[in-house]
Amino acid sequence: MEVFLKSVSALNDETRILVLRFLDENVEVCVCDLQLSLGMIQSRLSRHLKILKDAGFLRVQRKGTWAYYSIRSPLDRFRSEALEEIKYLPIEIPPLKRLSQNGECKL
Repeated sequence: MEVFLKSVSALNDETRILVLRFLDENVEVCVCDLQLSLGMIQSRLSRHLKILKDAGFLRVQRKGTWAYYSIRSPLDRFRSEALEEIKYLPIEIPPLKRLSQNGECKL
């Protein structure tokens, strides 16, 4: 029950819906590219990513000091159908801007 409630709660925020849609379209994205593309400060973005990860939507893979986020696979039926419904929302998705070079993040 707790995981289900976390999932429902995670979907109750426009920014998190945007992050889910963005990741669904761009597959796997480094946190630095997410910050640049979505125009968010690191602390705010990290908070949203943690909520989505704890709710079972995201997978994080560490490569050195960088974190790469993607939609977890496989998803259960509820999360999968929620993501499918999000695709139909009239959300303007910003283009992916890469701070990384050759797949490696650089600052």
